[in-house]
Amino acid sequence: MKRIDLNCDMGEVRSDCRRHAGSVDAFVTSVNIACGGHAGDEQTMKTTIEQAVRWKVAIGAHPGYADRANFGD
Repeated sequence: MKRIDLNCDMGEVRSDCRRHAGSVDAFVTSVNIACGGHAGDEQTMKTTIEQAVRWKVAIGAHPGYADRANFGD
């Protein structure tokens, strides 16, 4: 059987953790978590990782340039 990995970037904005809690878990199979460069912060990363573990989805890193003003662009 063929499988598709449905991935979602998470943890880019603090409110992501609260707004998306439980809303995407039924759909995604992996998440990339913002690593604090262009978005996110230590607490948001921790909370997002905890959620991903509860959802039993694969976790990846979403690094970015330290450029919050331009969101890493």
